[in-house]
Amino acid sequence: MSRIGKAPITIPAKVTIEVSSANVVKVKGPKGELFQAVDPDISIKIEGDTLTVERHTEQKRHKALHGTYRALISNMVKGVSEGCTSVLELVGVGYRATVTGQLLELALGYSHPVMVLLPNEVKATAAQEKGQNPKVTLTSIDKDLLGLVCAKIRAQRKPEPYKGKGIKFEGEQLRRKAGKSAAKK
Repeated sequence: MSRIGKAPITIPAKVTIEVSSANVVKVKGPKGELFQAVDPDISIKIEGDTLTVERHTEQKRHKALHGTYRALISNMVKGVSEGCTSVLELVGVGYRATVTGQLLELALGYSHPVMVLLPNEVKATAAQEKGQNPKVTLTSIDKDLLGLVCAKIRAQRKPEPYKGKGIKFEGEQLRRKAGKSAAKK
C-alpha cells in the first residue's frame, strides 16, 4: 500500500467534510470552503473524526491516485482550518516588491517593472527591512493554488547559481557554483 495514501486524516472540530454521489469532496471550515473532484476508482470513508482514502485494486495508476488524493484532501483540511503561507525572498541589488490590492509589482533588474495579477483567493504582503532582502508573503486557504502562484512569481527571475540573485523561497538552500577563477587552478 501507499504509505501516504493509507495514513488517516484527522478532521479538526470546526471542519466539516461532505462527499457527494458524484465523488466530489467538499471541505468547509472557519477560513472558507474548498471542492475537489475525486476519481471514481478511489473511495473516501468518513468514520467519526477520521477520513480514509482507499483504492479498489493494486494497479499502478490506482496506487498513484491513492496518495495524490489523500495529500490533496489533507491540504484542503489544513487550508480551511489554519490557512497556508509561503514566503518568497528577492535577492539582488535594487530588487523591490510592492503590493496594491491584487497586483504585485516587482523590480527585478529589468528595464521595466514586472506586474503579477494575483487570484482573489491569494493575499499578499510585501516587507522590506533595513539590511535584509525584500520578502513577499503569500497566504491562501488553497495550498495547490498558492504553489502555482509562487511558481509563477519565481519564474520571473529564477535564482542563478553564481551569485544567488533571483527570487527564492525563504530558507531555501541554493546549489552554488564556483566562478571562472576556480577553473584556472
